[in-house]
Amino acid sequence: MPREQRGDYEVGYGKPPRHTRFAKGQSGNPRGRPCGAKNFNMLLEEALDETVTVTENGGRRKVSKRQAIVTQLVNRSATADFRAIKILLDKLRDIERQTEPASPETAEFGEADQKVLEQIRSRFSKGEP
Repeated sequence: MPREQRGDYEVGYGKPPRHTRFAKGQSGNPRGRPCGAKNFNMLLEEALDETVTVTENGGRRKVSKRQAIVTQLVNRSATADFRAIKILLDKLRDIERQTEPASPETAEFGEADQKVLEQIRSRFSKGEP
């Protein structure tokens, strides 16, 4: 074949012929995942945000399923249901770990942090009489 028809490069692994490459502006997976397709987490969030009607103290009101689940878990824990108590305490422990600030003993300062602290200390000490 003449060089013009072959192309100016070698065809091989990772080098497909030019006529079989994807055209500019054309997707390589046109029937792929559609826009707005929902994953499991989004579906779960939507299901938990749906409202249900509950009867409490003789009155009816609408609450989210998420709120109803938490209320039931706390109520079952109050009636000495050990599985519910374990689930509730584990969840509380997780929440406390997330909100608990790091203790100063465990927080180590790097060399750059030490330099910044020294600069701040020197600025404040200059202002004192």
